[in-house]
Amino acid sequence: MQTHKAKRVEITIEKVMERRLTEALKGAGVTGWSVLPVLGGFGRSGQWSREGQISRGTGLVQVVCITHPDKLDGLLDAAFAVVEKHIGVVCVTDCDVVRAERF
Repeated sequence: MQTHKAKRVEITIEKVMERRLTEALKGAGVTGWSVLPVLGGFGRSGQWSREGQISRGTGLVQVVCITHPDKLDGLLDAAFAVVEKHIGVVCVTDCDVVRAERF
């Protein structure tokens, strides 16, 4: 089966920033993403967990996008405009997709 080169972008950000981020991605021409809950982790600030949080509006989410390499810079510019002033991590990895026309 033929595959095509693409970029996978994972943006971990505060839940309260999710809508602002997805609106920025939409404005940059990103045609799709998935939002995943982040249940816990460990980093510079130590270990944390969603357990015991009162509201669904707190914590972190991860927004995952797959895009054509030519569209990566616009996606990153839009994402960084939101992430730069807030807690967030942006990761980019190479991937292969089967149906390139979807990205």
